[in-house]
Amino acid sequence: MSRAKLKLGFDNYSIRALGWKAPQLLDYAASLRLDTVLFSDLDVYEDLSDAYLRKIKARADDLGIEIQAGTGGICSQSSFFNPKWGSPEKLLKTTIRVAKVLGSSVARCFLGWVEDRPHFPARIDRVARTCKAVRSYAMDSDVRIAIENHAGDMHSSELKQLIASAGPEYVGATMDSGNAVWSLEDPQSNLERLGSVARSTGIRDSAVWETKDGAAFEWVAMGEGQVDWKAYFDLYAKICPKTPVQLEIITGPARDVPYLKPEFWKVWPNLSASAFAPYAAHAKKGRPRKPYHTPKGLKAEQAWQRLQLEKSVRYCKKVLGLGLKK
Repeated sequence: MSRAKLKLGFDNYSIRALGWKAPQLLDYAASLRLDTVLFSDLDVYEDLSDAYLRKIKARADDLGIEIQAGTGGICSQSSFFNPKWGSPEKLLKTTIRVAKVLGSSVARCFLGWVEDRPHFPARIDRVARTCKAVRSYAMDSDVRIAIENHAGDMHSSELKQLIASAGPEYVGATMDSGNAVWSLEDPQSNLERLGSVARSTGIRDSAVWETKDGAAFEWVAMGEGQVDWKAYFDLYAKICPKTPVQLEIITGPARDVPYLKPEFWKVWPNLSASAFAPYAAHAKKGRPRKPYHTPKGLKAEQAWQRLQLEKSVRYCKKVLGLGLKK
């Protein structure tokens, strides 16, 4: 199978335990014969001066690697917001500036996580206002704000509404296949909804299975879950062929999605049965996994994260035919 037109890379969060800065990450990406890298936080840089960032871009250009830039949460009321960078508007503007200097066409960010859902739609509105406050700056910089469906915070239908409200001419999506299963979506349905507006990605495999209270899911390395990746990337290549496949490999214990408990639906009041049905069907196909074995100690965690990313890269290249470099 050949999908040479889809660029392949990774999100630095995949190997966060290593604590590497941008130069080390670029060299590592080059060693894996990758096309892109997503620097999904500002701490990856040793400083944010234009001079330093230009050096990083020059290094990436020499290695033939495309950089995508990003940051974290931009909703000040979410526990995922870090005030060290100033207001949400200042953080987003800084990220756009960093992206422009690095030659990144996107500035990845997100709202928050599943614990923000009781406060919707106010927090979605807040993020839309933050984006609108920097619209001119983003447009002038030719950088697209790419909001992620992050940690169960938004269903793809809600993210599309946010993009439409803020302005699709300068706001798109960071499409996360792993986070989809936290938001009552199977990855294929998530792709069908977000693919047309996806400008960056967070791709990883997952397993979902039924429990007495609803379902549970676990994130795993590529090829070790139940996602039909061949079908997924056949569709991906049709609807977003210019969007890099950025692997964000995360592993850990299973999480519960107790949708059979009535109180669960208090934070999902607008999700239709037709939107939920594919997820229920996806869970029905799954099987429970053995309990996750947590690596003990920093060195073990570092080795584990590298192992999971590197075997995912091999799977994507050898089995799925992704990437420009062989």
